[in-house]
Amino acid sequence: MANHKSSIKRIRQEEKRRLHNRYYGKTMRNAVRKLRSTTDKAEAVAMYPSITKMLDKLAKVNIIHKNKASNLKSKLAIYINKLA
Repeated sequence: MANHKSSIKRIRQEEKRRLHNRYYGKTMRNAVRKLRSTTDKAEAVAMYPSITKMLDKLAKVNIIHKNKASNLKSKLAIYINKLA
C-alpha cells in the first residue's frame, strides 16, 4: 500500500477516472451495437448524429483514440447507406 498522502490521493483519483471512462466506453459500445442491429434505415439515420457526437466527444478526451472514432463513424455510415 502507498505511504504518501499524494500517492493515496492519486490512487483514489485514478480509480474514479477509470470507472468514469469505463462507463462512457461501454455506453458508446452499446450505442454502436444498437445502431448495427437496426434494420430500419430511417431509425438508423436518426440515431447516427447522436452516436457520432458521442464518438467525437470521447475521442476529444482520449477515452478512445481519434482514429478509432473515425473508423467507427465511417463503418456506421457505410452500414446505413447499405440499408434498403
